[in-house]
Amino acid sequence: MNVTLYGATGKTGQRILKELQARGHHVTAVARDPSKLPAGVPAKQDDLSDVDRIAATIAGADAVVSAYAPPADDTDQVLGVTERQIAAIAKAGHARLIVVGGAASLEVAPGVTLLASGHLPAPWVAIATSHSKVLDLLKTSSIDWTYFSPAAFFEPGERTGKFRLGKDQLVADAQGNSRISLEDYAIALVDELEKPQHRRERFTIGY
Repeated sequence: MNVTLYGATGKTGQRILKELQARGHHVTAVARDPSKLPAGVPAKQDDLSDVDRIAATIAGADAVVSAYAPPADDTDQVLGVTERQIAAIAKAGHARLIVVGGAASLEVAPGVTLLASGHLPAPWVAIATSHSKVLDLLKTSSIDWTYFSPAAFFEPGERTGKFRLGKDQLVADAQGNSRISLEDYAIALVDELEKPQHRRERFTIGY
């Protein structure tokens, strides 16, 4: 599969790149500064500011994975980026878009999201709000999309291959802990690319 990966230099993007390569997929890694990418990885430069450039960058891709992370002081930049990615995919052909999403739009009780619950730490409210809007943008688009929400705690860890998947409810263990390693998240994302189960919907993961 030909996959174009945005945000390949970030913590999540690095793990997704490694997982895709390990499974034999052809990955084109895209970054604002391609010099930060591992040697030998096919790379392109793009800052996601122009629809036509994005369309040219993803031409020929079967799937586009967006692990883009906006600046902490302007999290709504992810909205413009998503709008341009949607437009570029519509323009370039029929590539599928998988977005590395957020957990705060997941329900922690019937009809109550983590964001709305009031339990989200204040520093995370801005990015959580922006990512909730990203999901809304995707839902109103006409492209083939998937939004993949991690667990509440999403950190580097072990690649175990043992996890649970869900849809719109936060996945937590019997003690109420919701966590997933970046490595296991990458496994599930590539699984979804290889055997689609969640087209035009959100899904999530946790232990």
